[in-house]
Amino acid sequence: MFTSTAEVLSVADPADFIEAPPIARRAPLPVPARPPRNDAALAEVLRHPGVWRRGAATRPKIDAEPTGNASLDARLPGGGWPRGALSEILIENDGIGECSLLLPALASLTQAGRRVVFVAPPYIPYPPALAAAGIDLTHVVHIDAADADTHWTAEQCLRAGCCGAVLSWMPRTDYQKLRRLQLAAETGAAIGFVFRPLAAARETSPAALRVQVSAAEGGPRLEILKCRGRVSENSQAALLSA
Repeated sequence: MFTSTAEVLSVADPADFIEAPPIARRAPLPVPARPPRNDAALAEVLRHPGVWRRGAATRPKIDAEPTGNASLDARLPGGGWPRGALSEILIENDGIGECSLLLPALASLTQAGRRVVFVAPPYIPYPPALAAAGIDLTHVVHIDAADADTHWTAEQCLRAGCCGAVLSWMPRTDYQKLRRLQLAAETGAAIGFVFRPLAAARETSPAALRVQVSAAEGGPRLEILKCRGRVSENSQAALLSA
């Protein structure tokens, strides 16, 4: 015989439940007002010579020192070596006429009372040759810096604001150090020249101008590898006879 047992379920009194308070919704964050467009400030930034605009009808104004070579000046924006910037001169080997390319500009600077500094050149500058090129020797400084001090010395000279041009020879360097030289030249409004081996052409560089110099009959030949702004008429790969 089976006996069924009724299961008794107890139901809680609804009064025993406590109603949860409603969830407060956060107010939407206010959207910040967009600042008014400053066209004048934007135009000022775009006028900087370091800014290149594709399709611009006019070239940026670049302060430059004439090179003394009419064909080279015609190809460089500004008509010469950029002032307040770094120019890299890549050479196959020493003594192919790379320094002679700079003599007219150096003569013009020293005759205007601007100091020209040679930092760690591979050979001692020959004063009679410099004087014969029209360079005022009273404004020429030769610093025989050690390899470890060449970058620092050149940077300080460029940044000082009292030098027209600083020439340095750096067989080994890197992008970061060259960038410091570029910024120092901008600060001191000086022309920075760095001589490097031709193999450095494969490396990236922050220099405003890169020129390759090779030996040829009748004098050195130049190839513009990189130039801030647009090169006039001919391409950057045009070979120039000095």
